[in-house]
Amino acid sequence: MPPDPQILARELSAAFASRRSIPTPSSRYTDFDLSAAYAVEGELVRLRKAQGHAAVGRKIGYANKALWRMLRLDTVVWAHMYDDTVQHARDNEATLSIGRMTAPKIEPEIVVKLKDVARPFDGGPADPAGALDACEWIALGFEIIDCVFPGWQFQPADFVAAYGLHAGLVVGDKRPIEPSMLDALPRFTVKLLKNGQIAAEGSGRNVLRSPAACLAELAAAASRAPHPEPLAGGEIVSTGTTTESQPVASGDVWTAELDGLALAPLTLRVTV
Repeated sequence: MPPDPQILARELSAAFASRRSIPTPSSRYTDFDLSAAYAVEGELVRLRKAQGHAAVGRKIGYANKALWRMLRLDTVVWAHMYDDTVQHARDNEATLSIGRMTAPKIEPEIVVKLKDVARPFDGGPADPAGALDACEWIALGFEIIDCVFPGWQFQPADFVAAYGLHAGLVVGDKRPIEPSMLDALPRFTVKLLKNGQIAAEGSGRNVLRSPAACLAELAAAASRAPHPEPLAGGEIVSTGTTTESQPVASGDVWTAELDGLALAPLTLRVTV
């Protein structure tokens, strides 16, 4: 039988809070699938709400079709982000404490906010133009991910059930959506610098060939998930990492620089 989602949600929440490593649900329950994982994710949302923290948007995971074939996925997965995990940089600079985290990593991502309407996007995964038109603004961001599973080894269902590994999101300066961005989003490149040295490079093509296409895929996936939750107006969406994730430590200074998309560099200083 699948685990009780309330019990597993409390276990995962406690593991993150205490920085304690635990076995993956998929290694303990042979039938722990994405349906069971989204049930746990929903319980985490309710737990966080009971603690006084509202969900403000979603992060996308597995935005790479090569991984889909390996892991038997047919779309992206997602998890919620919260009002105490999302922060907005001032003048494209921010500081983040990782003292509460277990094994944090950093990912540069394109972040968007959906227009504040009831159903901002009704298109399908083949409609990146419609998805981008549903957005109010776009920004460069850093997602910080964290993992309580040994050796960062997990399956997609484990990922979903563990907050999608979401530990924090730093959002840079926001720009209104412009029609030209649709062509720029697949083409821009990014450099991720650690203390002034290049640590990783990537591009918008790394997230389903475009962050706009990834947003469209999320809209379709969230509507047809085992526990459907269509995207709602006003949600902030982090569209998937554009480079390989990199481990972070206190004292690091990280900067993301884009070429081909008019978003200013974003800098994050990491503290204990």
